[in-house]
Amino acid sequence: MAIIRGRERKTSGKIFTASMADIVFLLIVFFVLTYNTEVDRTQVDLPETWVRTKIPKEAAVVSIAPPDQGSVIRVSTGEEMSLPVSTDEEIVTFASNVIAENPMREFIIKADHGVKYDRVDAVLDALKQAKVKVIFLLSDQQTID
Repeated sequence: MAIIRGRERKTSGKIFTASMADIVFLLIVFFVLTYNTEVDRTQVDLPETWVRTKIPKEAAVVSIAPPDQGSVIRVSTGEEMSLPVSTDEEIVTFASNVIAENPMREFIIKADHGVKYDRVDAVLDALKQAKVKVIFLLSDQQTID
């Protein structure tokens, strides 16, 4: 510290924030680009299996809620939030529209383990009627020792 005419000279602390704005902007861009949304939020308890198959992220999803939630069926194209449907004809219409855009589009059936098989079979028949070629049945995959 230098003494000028009997007083101490204080240095003022400065924080240069110009580069911080660039860093914050880059972080915002990074998080926006890497943000992953979940298109189907139906809570289901999946049946267990030992089979491991990688499923595509972009597949259309048909989810069947458990019986205690009213066995509501929800559909999603895989790119937007899921919507409820009430009849099998609506599933056929939805799947036909998706297949019209991309004939090789994969579908995933996500059903609770408490859902009766005849309901899952009706959904499978509706997808087959819409000429869906690839259908995955989602399960809780266990690790093989």
